[in-house]
Amino acid sequence: MELKLTNIGVIKDLFERHGFSFSKTLGQNFLINPAVCPQIAEQGGCKGDVCALEIGTGVGVLTRELAERCKKVCAVEIDERLKPILAETLADLENTEVVFADVLKIDLKKLLEEKFGGEKVVVCANLPYYITSPVIMAVLESRLPIESMTVMVQKEAADRICAATGTRACGALSYAVSYYSVPKTLFKVNRGSFMPAPNVDSAVIRLDVRKEKILPENEEKTLFKIIRAGFSQRRKQLLNPLSAELGITKTQAAEFLESVGAKPTARAEELTLSDYIELEKKIKGSL
Repeated sequence: MELKLTNIGVIKDLFERHGFSFSKTLGQNFLINPAVCPQIAEQGGCKGDVCALEIGTGVGVLTRELAERCKKVCAVEIDERLKPILAETLADLENTEVVFADVLKIDLKKLLEEKFGGEKVVVCANLPYYITSPVIMAVLESRLPIESMTVMVQKEAADRICAATGTRACGALSYAVSYYSVPKTLFKVNRGSFMPAPNVDSAVIRLDVRKEKILPENEEKTLFKIIRAGFSQRRKQLLNPLSAELGITKTQAAEFLESVGAKPTARAEELTLSDYIELEKKIKGSL
């Protein structure tokens, strides 16, 4: 009989029998709300011939939902202490494999090729706060052959990631995510949905990956250099970090900003992603 993996009693029994305890270092908060993982799987596009790469398994709650809907599932889990637990909770799943590795160190492109070949792939994950940005950017910057990335993150991070560029709510991460994908907030998850309960609420977001490159790789580097510079001195006018980072005068920086329709006094968050792309092109053509 299938274990109810969102049942606190079942989870505690698993932990006691296998001598497992939560790791604060790994930011472990396991889902106990039975309604959440089915929504992640369904809204993450898990159906039919689609394969899923899961990042972080917990006790396998989301893993099982993915396996039920997908052709094949490969989960990457860093905590090897979960091996005996997952061997029990996923024992009946013939289409699922768990790879114990650090997702930030493993070659994800090679992994997807080995496990899925040329199949259509989506990524799903419940990400700890401390690795939210690194994992999202590692997946997007690797230009993996995936359709989308559906992840649960802290609500504050979700708001920042999905914020429209050119608004006060956005940050450097907002631009990077929007460059590689089309982000969307799907639904909120309250803190009581986890064990142990975190101090903040979470939200599930989906990033639909762009298929075509907007800029050549060398220009991408310049684009993100400009964006990072601007947000490293967010309260200052953008022309100051532009001047410092690019080795140009403030007058030249102001002229570049005006050439894309921005005020010379503009701050980093006042430019849209399109503005920054045009700015990079103007700068590239003039230096």
